[in-house]
Amino acid sequence: MRKGTGEVVEVFDGRSGGWDAEVVEAGKMKGALRVLAQVRPQRDPPDLWLLFAPIKRARTDFIVEKAAEMGAARICPVQTDFTNSERIRRDRLQAHAVEAAEQCGGTFVPEVAEIEKLGALLDHWPEDRRLMFCDEGLAGAGATLPRDAGPWAVLIGPEGGFSEAERSRLAALPQAHAVSLGPRILRADTAAVAALTLWQTTLGDWA
Repeated sequence: MRKGTGEVVEVFDGRSGGWDAEVVEAGKMKGALRVLAQVRPQRDPPDLWLLFAPIKRARTDFIVEKAAEMGAARICPVQTDFTNSERIRRDRLQAHAVEAAEQCGGTFVPEVAEIEKLGALLDHWPEDRRLMFCDEGLAGAGATLPRDAGPWAVLIGPEGGFSEAERSRLAALPQAHAVSLGPRILRADTAAVAALTLWQTTLGDWA
């Protein structure tokens, strides 16, 4: 929005890397670019989903932004037994994911899925996708993960934690691995950042 005709900006489409483009038209209501040359190859994140229960609007926005910055490939809001917010504006959250990718120089934008009940999601959970289940009931225990490559997901609970029924359901899921995020119980937005950091440094592209 601050560039004029003849200046160069970097653009990306989420699939083919970063490209220099020349501004050939710059108006208040519209503009036009001419793509010049590729300047960065496409870099996709690991096959990692983030599952989280929506909370207050600003903190939900924060979770989506940080997930995009930290390398989640898909962001899945889930409704749990203790979820305080049952509605989301998916289009607004997707826009936050795009902005986060732009700000951190990424070339990939994670998809933000529609909100889904946790139980329904687990009913058709992929057999090949492991699930890192962050259980606040394990606060103080060690955080260990099997060093298995392949598709993964990280699940963060709502304010108030998971219900006993949900804990039992997750414990019975062969692909689920319960972990602690340290000696203190974290807020949901803090837990999302901590969990993504743990996974990325253990199994992801930070390792």
